[in-house]
Amino acid sequence: MKSITIKGSQRESVGKVATKALRNAGKVPCVLYGGEEPMHFSANELAFKDLVYTPNAYTVVIELENGESFKAVLQDIQFHPVTDKILHIDFFQLFDDKAITMNIPVRLEGNSPGVRNGGRLLFRKRKLSVKALPNLLPDEITIDISKLKIGGKVAVETIKTDEYTIMHPDNITVVQVKASRNAVTDEDEDEDEEGGEAAAEAPAES
Repeated sequence: MKSITIKGSQRESVGKVATKALRNAGKVPCVLYGGEEPMHFSANELAFKDLVYTPNAYTVVIELENGESFKAVLQDIQFHPVTDKILHIDFFQLFDDKAITMNIPVRLEGNSPGVRNGGRLLFRKRKLSVKALPNLLPDEITIDISKLKIGGKVAVETIKTDEYTIMHPDNITVVQVKASRNAVTDEDEDEDEEGGEAAAEAPAES
């Protein structure tokens, strides 16, 4: 999985006054959990732009001024209710031998014949909860819909892999094509083709 580096400074004081001063200076107070004890640090708010305001999933490398470095994932984020400024971020530390659960975006590729025939594409799950070792976490889960006809669907059980575990029931629908009022069904297509063949085989009237 792709990673974003956040350069920060360890926080000595974590009281309200110090936290307010950090925010006034354009910095975001953060906490890294998962280690022996929580580690408090801060970083410039702009440093989180590519991590927070994106549909993509990333791991994080937190680099501190003292030379320490930690691998992590974003666990929780708080925004100001009026200004939407980032108020606080919690991270969870990654270890190479410990599986982690993350929400991974789903990307569709190909053109569905069901949609071309007037069906409605319903993208039910744009993200899936995935559990894996950090080095096996995918950037995205790609689903080919080039054979998805009207009435067809792709469920979790059809996209399972040995590299990671999808934390949803097998019967959960990820994407499907439903019929609409003007849709041409597969049966209609077959009948049209058979009718065309029959017309071609019939002898011309004299």
